[in-house]
Amino acid sequence: MSVELVINSTQNGCRIALLKNKQIVEYHQEEDGAQFNVGDVYLGNVRKVVPGLNAAFIDIGYEKDAFLHYLDLGPQVQSLNKFTKFALTRKNTSAKLGKFRMEPDIDKFGKINQVLTKNQKILVQVVKEPISTKGPRLSCELSLAGRFLVLVPFSDVVSVSKKITDSNERKRLLRLVSSIKPEGFGVIIRTVANTKDVKELDKDLRNLVDIWEKGIRTLKTAKARDKVIGEMNRANSILRDVLSESFDSITVDDKSLHSEISQYVQKIAPDKEKLVKLYNSKVKIFEQYNVEKQLKSLFGQSVSIAGGGYLIIEHTEALHVIDVNSGNKSNAEDNQEATALKVNLEAAKEIARQLRLRDMGGIIVIDFIDMRRSENKRQVFDKMKEEMKDDRSKFTILPLSKFGLMQITRQRVRPELNIKTKEVCPTCDGTGKISASILVGDQIESYVNHFMTKQNEKKLTLAVHPFLYAYFTKGIYSRRVQWFMKYFRWINIIEDSSLAITEYHFHNSAGDLIEL
Repeated sequence: MSVELVINSTQNGCRIALLKNKQIVEYHQEEDGAQFNVGDVYLGNVRKVVPGLNAAFIDIGYEKDAFLHYLDLGPQVQSLNKFTKFALTRKNTSAKLGKFRMEPDIDKFGKINQVLTKNQKILVQVVKEPISTKGPRLSCELSLAGRFLVLVPFSDVVSVSKKITDSNERKRLLRLVSSIKPEGFGVIIRTVANTKDVKELDKDLRNLVDIWEKGIRTLKTAKARDKVIGEMNRANSILRDVLSESFDSITVDDKSLHSEISQYVQKIAPDKEKLVKLYNSKVKIFEQYNVEKQLKSLFGQSVSIAGGGYLIIEHTEALHVIDVNSGNKSNAEDNQEATALKVNLEAAKEIARQLRLRDMGGIIVIDFIDMRRSENKRQVFDKMKEEMKDDRSKFTILPLSKFGLMQITRQRVRPELNIKTKEVCPTCDGTGKISASILVGDQIESYVNHFMTKQNEKKLTLAVHPFLYAYFTKGIYSRRVQWFMKYFRWINIIEDSSLAITEYHFHNSAGDLIEL
């Protein structure tokens, strides 16, 4: 199975696609200047304490105050508050916690006003990005994630991922990490730490301690609403979580981003640095890897599945609903159960992919095609669990109910990704009326003549929809060849499936868009 990460740099940030066997399984968009990412640590200011909700609203710079519930304070919040106060008022507060005197744990069933007061400064970490009309959700249980380990300040507990099931390996990892961890810090051992030696674990732990110490140096001069520790960019955080032995390539189309990712990979996995490649072809990177076309087909309301069935995906404020349809599959009475099972198994595979791809969270209700036999229902349930085992978000799956419905809850930490797949006509702007489409070739011909004769462009590039690309390039004596014979200059034509069928763009020799 091939695993590739394709990163496209854009004017506003970057687009990231994780491909398995050339199919997209994860897609992320990152915009420059985006704030309040999961994992960021802020020095917040308590705006309001609400005993009725047993929660507080914290100002971290977002337009709406962030939400902090009592249960998210963590047992060691008094130690955190004490340390924060020392760091803000004393010059020589050490980031090392070995000699720091911890405070007693708070009462699990206590009240928020026993811990926080209005206008108090408090260190908080974003655990859920702003979604819809809600502000960020916060926690005081700080944690810094590395490739193999998660560092937890103000704790002494070492725990191992439940996905590491071998008892001898669990004991080995516990013994190793307990011997190297600094005093005053807890550690969570991640699944990917399985079979790793002490050298790799120690290197990862040192990196996390360095991040903590830099954050504390920032905290000493920080003001309310300042970011103290920032999570790495989305591309690097994906690499941190998914980079494994099965990776084949990491392809980037921007030099500076390529350099940044190479440095990060060299830092966390030096043996994988050769996988990072700079893409410099004239064809857009997402076109070359067929990502653009897949995005158009996978983010619509209707999604096709193998074997002729299809899914209808609806979103509401409260939950997501997915309806499975058999499409043109045979519905003969004697074979109806087998047909339903086959379509449902294919649907389970595609649904698991769609949940990761769109980052759908909260409650998901799936209406599978009705099946009579309980063993078939169990088979669909097992298939869904198998397909979702690689999902990095926390989830719970319930068996099919007697109505044929499956309920899934999936962790939601950021807004659901939505890509518009229906195109607004570039000529009519949605009015429904355009000039005759047959004239688009003549319009392009007119612009080419103007650029070549009036503006004397040395090098001209034309980006068009694949249909127009075929019209201008196919045949021995194509329209492009005719232009060469007429202007004695070759015009580069590239196909771009992200354009509407009658849309086109001209670029000059510097690659800049020419305003028409």
